[in-house]
Amino acid sequence: MLIAFVVLYLVLTVAVGLWAATRVHNSKDYVLAGRSLPLYMSAATVFATWFGAETVLSVSATFSRDGLGGIAADPFGSSFCLLFVALFFARAFYRMDLLTIGDFYHKRYNKPVEVATSLAITLSYLGWTSAQLTALGLVFSVLSGGAISLETGIYMGAAFVLGYTIWGGMWSIAMTDLVQSVVILIGLGLVAWLVADMAGGADKVIAAAAEAGKFEFWPQGGAKEWLAFMAAWMTLAIGSIPQQDVFQRVTSAKNESTAVRGCLIGGVVYFSFAFVPIFIAYAALLIDPGYAKLFASEDAREIQRILPNLILERTPLWAQVLFFGALLSAILSTASGALLAPTSLFTENVIRPFTRHMGDRQFLLLLRVVLVTFTLAALIFAINSKSTMYEMVQNAYKVTLVSCVVPLVAGLYWKRANVTGAALAVAFGLVSWGTAEFVAADATVPPQLVGLGFSVLGMLLGAFVPRPARQHAAPHEHAAAREPHR
Repeated sequence: MLIAFVVLYLVLTVAVGLWAATRVHNSKDYVLAGRSLPLYMSAATVFATWFGAETVLSVSATFSRDGLGGIAADPFGSSFCLLFVALFFARAFYRMDLLTIGDFYHKRYNKPVEVATSLAITLSYLGWTSAQLTALGLVFSVLSGGAISLETGIYMGAAFVLGYTIWGGMWSIAMTDLVQSVVILIGLGLVAWLVADMAGGADKVIAAAAEAGKFEFWPQGGAKEWLAFMAAWMTLAIGSIPQQDVFQRVTSAKNESTAVRGCLIGGVVYFSFAFVPIFIAYAALLIDPGYAKLFASEDAREIQRILPNLILERTPLWAQVLFFGALLSAILSTASGALLAPTSLFTENVIRPFTRHMGDRQFLLLLRVVLVTFTLAALIFAINSKSTMYEMVQNAYKVTLVSCVVPLVAGLYWKRANVTGAALAVAFGLVSWGTAEFVAADATVPPQLVGLGFSVLGMLLGAFVPRPARQHAAPHEHAAAREPHR
């Protein structure tokens, strides 16, 4: 019966996505939903995109094992990212009327910087997207009682998400996000109420977590522990700012004010509601302490089974339907956006310059071909990774932290930022980070902070290198530099 309800929900999701596809008439509709989303849809897309598989299954389990200090990246870092975007980037992005985040690097700097940053951002999505596909595989495997293997489930999940994203693009994502947000809020809310009662009350769960030291947030130890803590937080708080999915949700709003408010509301709701699955997961350990055995598994991904196992083994059918409906909503809303974002970026900023005479209809076809290709790449990554979803997401944003953040921030707020500085920032950041990961991954200073530091150094060096006369005359640089101060 549960599987029948899940199948029905998946069918309805596809139906909504295909209905939304009727609104797609050109590439701007496909990528940005025609820049027409009202506030409630804009906020829903921000919330639903960030509230994904790692939030429900992985962050919750990580808290149960490591406490608040183990989840500095998400939800704390990710929520701060949305706050930073709303306050410092949303207006600038919206006013510049760009199709992708890569267009900013082209407008502010030049084509090589655009291509380099676009490639880095695209590659960063492999981990983010793979985490969602892994979650779908886990859900299908659990629901089938193991009849469907994790790998087969991942293949099935990839095919399903691709099926409704490929036709409607951002319109399909926005419409399904709205429905899925409602399902998430209602479904997980009611399940949390039931599980709290099973554990002896919410106060008992909170008291047990406090007694076990799970609310200790700040790191215990010296410089190495503090730097690791800050690196984890910064990886999502700052490293996820130059991401196409964040950019798309901001610029899909109907106006500048809606873009800012939608990002703020979505971020606040996300941070608040992220603690619901955390509460449910810790309550599971009180209901059945045997679930703690999953923490000792050699496969780190096993800890993510705490919630699915609890729901299937301990709750009535209505709770199972609500939980898996909410879980699938969280996964699908994030996965669809995680597929479209790198597809849009790579197609527009890496491939399209070589197809200048392509019409809009042909460009739409190209977008869909790249979407299929990226899905296959993420599928291969997911099948071969043994990391938890939480770890996969953190690793994904290290790439953009060390290569794309400095050129973005400097390009918006520092008039001396130039092409040389941007190129050096990207090169220094990636090379130093890669070297540190290879030779000293466990050093006192985490590799991503090394990369970020060298990226800043590259921008500073470039700012004081004498620029050619033609660069002084480039009007687009000065216009872009003034853009956020209007």
